[in-house]
Amino acid sequence: MDIEFSLALPRDAIGIPMVRRVLGDALRSLGVTEECVSDLLLATSEACANAVRHGGPATRYQVQAAIDDWRCELRIMDRGRGLTAIPQQYPAGETENGRGIMIMQSVVDEISFDITPGSGTTVRLSKELDWDEDAIAHHLSRDRQLASV
Repeated sequence: MDIEFSLALPRDAIGIPMVRRVLGDALRSLGVTEECVSDLLLATSEACANAVRHGGPATRYQVQAAIDDWRCELRIMDRGRGLTAIPQQYPAGETENGRGIMIMQSVVDEISFDITPGSGTTVRLSKELDWDEDAIAHHLSRDRQLASV
């Protein structure tokens, strides 16, 4: 099973719930556990919020998703100025912003950044999928692999 989709969105917060809906519905329909879905939605929301906030001067950003039998990989791409450095610790408690990257790191297996100052940032999020016991998609994939042996 391989599913891929791409969304091009206006650099506006109104698109974030749409990304959450499309990704969440895809993962749930395949039988991914709700905890795993929630982790991916949280990380994706944080990455999209950063693209909306820091992705200027472009008016759009893009989300690409690839889901296979074992993992979900997401790429959130903007055309902003790019980060100069990745924060290594949480900001002070009274600070209102700056926790997004740390939140993403805490809920996915892998996170990486392709930063080109002046040309944009691509955030890559990857998480191994946990399946509900009765997930048809996972059982079909497993049966297909056994049949090919």
